[in-house]
Amino acid sequence: MTEANTSSPPLELFTPTFFQQPHDVLAELRQAGPALPVTTPNGLRTWLVTRYEDARTLLADPRLSKDMRIGRDLIPRNFADPAKREEFLKEAGDQSQFPHVLSVHMLDSDPPDHTRLRRLVGRAFTARRVASLRPRIAELTDELLEGIARHQRTDLMEALAFPVPFTVICWLLGVPPDDRTEFRRWSNLLVSGAGTDEVRQASADMIGYLRALIDAKRATADDDLLSDLVHATDEGDQLTPDELISMAFLLLVAGHETTVNLIGNGALALLRHPRVREQLAADEASWPAAIEEFLRYDGPVTNATWRFTTEPVEVGDVVIPAGEFVTISLGAAARDPRRYEDPDRLDIGRDNSGGLAFGHGVHHCLGAPLARLEGHIVLSRLFTRFPGLRLAEAPDALRWRSSLMMRGLEKLPVSTA
Repeated sequence: MTEANTSSPPLELFTPTFFQQPHDVLAELRQAGPALPVTTPNGLRTWLVTRYEDARTLLADPRLSKDMRIGRDLIPRNFADPAKREEFLKEAGDQSQFPHVLSVHMLDSDPPDHTRLRRLVGRAFTARRVASLRPRIAELTDELLEGIARHQRTDLMEALAFPVPFTVICWLLGVPPDDRTEFRRWSNLLVSGAGTDEVRQASADMIGYLRALIDAKRATADDDLLSDLVHATDEGDQLTPDELISMAFLLLVAGHETTVNLIGNGALALLRHPRVREQLAADEASWPAAIEEFLRYDGPVTNATWRFTTEPVEVGDVVIPAGEFVTISLGAAARDPRRYEDPDRLDIGRDNSGGLAFGHGVHHCLGAPLARLEGHIVLSRLFTRFPGLRLAEAPDALRWRSSLMMRGLEKLPVSTA
């Protein structure tokens, strides 16, 4: 084992160029070492883990904490740029780029707090509730496809990939559809990983919006998930006001951002691989396996949410010291040739058991069944309705969002003619 050299300059990895073509760079980093120091877009130093076995192990390692109450105090010492550190230290309260009230949910906590929060949410977010949405999702998808059919060219992200999961999460949480434009803007900013005044303002706006929405549900309960969360109890235990705001934020963002990109990335994969489309047209039973391959090939979440070491942690032949942040690259792990043969090839027949697209361990995504359901319904109906669908621009002209967390297209122009 070798102690990681924390004095070496971290790699400025997450540049606009990287976001457009990350896979070749990540392949080089997998070869370079099991854990390498990089900086996030807002200047925070973190250790990037790119190999599948390391990623799977660390996602379930209790020595990597997600408790924001502790992690926040570690942030100043882990800025690579002193100017960024000073900027962070000047921030306070709800104007911080990491507002406390948006981070007291189960994704940013450890057991036993995580166990309690997940149990309360699990009482409201049930498999039965998810399954009951199938006919409504199919109906909504068909309505949107009819709209697409009226145009020879359309942006599939705007016309289909975004409205389906966002509308579904609106149904689940009772969010008025008129709020979608502002919410989408806030969400995009908050998952960008940038430390700007615009992001901080989006945080404040999101908090105010969710607080008002929760107050409305407390006054008049509806038949939706947010009302159930407001009134959920477990042996007399309930979510606190801050926990409700934070959990609603998590469900709103995770409940649509991930699925938007699953649909968009999956559609692009099929548009670029006509033989796979032919396979699916000939055998509809292959769709669940196809969804798993889309999640691996270009998954919607490129990096797991942040973690930090509570004690020295071994990653291959490197020891990351205590108090350091760790970024687990799900996108790199999904193309590790040690785990997947010919990983850059789209193959819906491969064994995708043990996939990490929705995490692993106690933090495995609670909404994974809903995302899979939406992806299956939307993509299968899209290519059944438009068997001749094709890209309206060259693949190299497509632009990917500059997001530390999400792997998603800005637009996906297609032609139905």
